[in-house]
Amino acid sequence: MSKIFITGSSDGIGLQTAKELIKLGHEVVLHARNEKKVIELKSYLKNTNKILVGDLTSIYETKQLANEINSLGIFDTIIHNAGVFKNDKSEIFKVNVLAPYILTACVKKPKKIIYIGSNMHPQGVVDLDNLSIENGVDYSTSKLLLSIFSLALSKKWKNVLVNTVDPGWVKTKMANYEAPDSLEDGSNTQVWLTSHKSFKDTGKYFHHLKEIRYCDIVYDEEIQKSLIEKIEKITNIYI
Repeated sequence: MSKIFITGSSDGIGLQTAKELIKLGHEVVLHARNEKKVIELKSYLKNTNKILVGDLTSIYETKQLANEINSLGIFDTIIHNAGVFKNDKSEIFKVNVLAPYILTACVKKPKKIIYIGSNMHPQGVVDLDNLSIENGVDYSTSKLLLSIFSLALSKKWKNVLVNTVDPGWVKTKMANYEAPDSLEDGSNTQVWLTSHKSFKDTGKYFHHLKEIRYCDIVYDEEIQKSLIEKIEKITNIYI
């Protein structure tokens, strides 16, 4: 049995991933944005899984969430599932890029880290000179930056398995309920990466249980290095 923490697990793909991992007997700690979400989440689950609360649009609350995670000990896997799509650019940057970075830097190293990417990442633009909380980024760029960070981290942290998953276009409120992929489609890869102890790959990008390739810019080592340096300056948190 593994000990797993999943951000953004009060609904959608995050909740589906949690449910599947719980069925397999894993200890899953969930995350909700606020107490209202906690109440909703408890109505979905019939067990006593622990739920941590933190609004990832707030850097302060994200740091506090990191402290709460650390108070529970070391996790086997952390899945950075939380994400926003149609919010303003500043919120997209904080939730989709800064929150995963802050939690990664501030939480005790797990055995595995999984970031949730997107097949929209090739449409993103890297403009580190103008990267700031005030300017924010669009969704595609947020997922491009997260992919770059994931690959950079996989090389920097040799003792942690770091991978990214494109869950597909899934029937959720964030995407579109007319989307072709089911919640199960969107969660299967995370469950697979988490549950298989023999899995030793790192620095990979997966879609529906198969390894695929990032767009070319993700593999640029100078951009990887520069992005981490930029985010370190923005957050004053060093990884």
